[in-house]
Amino acid sequence: MRHSVLTAIAATAILASASVSATGLATCDSGPQEGWQSQEKLTKQLTEKGWKVRRIKVDGGCYEVYALNEKGERVEAYF
Repeated sequence: MRHSVLTAIAATAILASASVSATGLATCDSGPQEGWQSQEKLTKQLTEKGWKVRRIKVDGGCYEVYALNEKGERVEAYF
């Protein structure tokens, strides 16, 4: 019985962590926003890599970037 309870708890924890990572929510520890590089500089760096930046916003302590990468794939990335 004890083994069944521990197995159920472990399975629940694994499923809960998988659902959190599937939401796309991210947190970053990039320090104070005053110390970040500008959105324009980030856009320039990504454009030089072949990305087409659609949108950049601040989310969870970092920049959230919506873009098409060099292969034309849609990307949601955090910097």
